[in-house]
Amino acid sequence: MFDLNGKVAIVTGASSGIGKATARLFAQQGASVVLAARRPVELDLAASEIAAAGGEVRTLAGDVKDEAFARALVKLAVDEFGGLDIAFNNVGLVGEMGPITGISLENWTDALETNLTSAFLGAKYQIPAMLKRGAGSLIFTSTFVGHTVGMPGMAAYASGKAGLIGLTQVLAAEYGPQGIRVNALLPGGTDTPMATFKTADERAFVEGLHALKRIAQPEEIAHSALYLASEASSFTTGTALLADGGVSINRL
Repeated sequence: MFDLNGKVAIVTGASSGIGKATARLFAQQGASVVLAARRPVELDLAASEIAAAGGEVRTLAGDVKDEAFARALVKLAVDEFGGLDIAFNNVGLVGEMGPITGISLENWTDALETNLTSAFLGAKYQIPAMLKRGAGSLIFTSTFVGHTVGMPGMAAYASGKAGLIGLTQVLAAEYGPQGIRVNALLPGGTDTPMATFKTADERAFVEGLHALKRIAQPEEIAHSALYLASEASSFTTGTALLADGGVSINRL
């Protein structure tokens, strides 16, 4: 049920971390993948690893906040592989942290555009391509921050990522009758370049927030993305799927 043979998938934020691990896993399961990220060198490296393992892969470097890029990404998938079945809109930005009284409008806007507006732009062009296939799975990477837990100093990040859950629910209701499933994936702390720890004590503190007393490896979150992308989740839509190691319920 996790087989993706014959499927075409877009993965954004694919040059590292969760996006890279998910693109690799999708390809291993038989999908043709189109990778997107801002850094062309790292993006090409991720693609070369997939190609070396026998996967079908294409890349496009650019900014997910750019509508023309969102359109071009879908066009690449259609032109190269014949259509689009899966889109993992995974790009995220923590943005400026601190009390909201000190956050600049510029940084607030940048965080919302990266975390939320980019998802709107992706869906705007991804959904029509999926409709032509008669079905599809659209996935957004959200977070537990601002959903189950309020963490001081993360207003911009939480607001954009929480908005993704509302977008998920509306799109799931709008396009469910046409075979499009839409879900949000909410990881906990994950060992990626985005998770920078200054000291071992800082890492230990973050690990201790989770019920499992550790943070995830990107491959663990990728498996949850695979579930949402595949027929294993054929009756799952409109959800905010927690893959958070129990950080949302832990109090000790």
